Amino acid sequence: MLFRKPSGITWLVVFLGNPGPKYAGTRHNAGFLTADAAEKRYRVSINRSRFKALTATCEIGGEKVLFLKPQTFMNLSGDAVQQAVSYYKLPADHVLVISDEMALPVGKIRIKPKGSAGGHNGLKSIISVLGTESFPRIRLGVGEAPPDFDVKDWVLSTFRNGDAEAISSAAEKAAQAIETYITLGPEKAMNQFN
Repeated sequence: MLFRKPSGITWLVVFLGNPGPKYAGTRHNAGFLTADAAEKRYRVSINRSRFKALTATCEIGGEKVLFLKPQTFMNLSGDAVQQAVSYYKLPADHVLVISDEMALPVGKIRIKPKGSAGGHNGLKSIISVLGTESFPRIRLGVGEAPPDFDVKDWVLSTFRNGDAEAISSAAEKAAQAIETYITLGPEKAMNQFN
């Protein structure tokens, strides 16, 4: 039998974004938008300050889950993840990361049990602290930067018109996909949501 801390946390769900009102609603904050949807779906408030993050715990399918919104900037997201993983002694395959993805059309989601950072600084930071790419992720499409846009300016731009509705719907699907991934595993989650 595996030794577990008294808290019994078995999963960490990490929502990536940049803290502060300046970044609210930007493409890079698709993870935070999913956190908002998860708060409604799982009836929690992600507001307890721990591990350089805002946190909440809930039960999903009999598993005790810690929701984590790092309050560092995106490229330092791994700092919060490392603290939580070290404290709860979690394996990398029980760290589910929610992030934005420019290679997907706005509103599409893609679930993978592992993979590279794909140029995403938040994922790079997490890969660096975990020492592996073998952790699951749910990526929300935010669309490619138009030719006349700098990538940094694009990910820090807000969603407009139909894109705002599409990302809101994707965030709700991603919040649902968390439960599917944790309770039914990667294959079923990928088949249902990819």
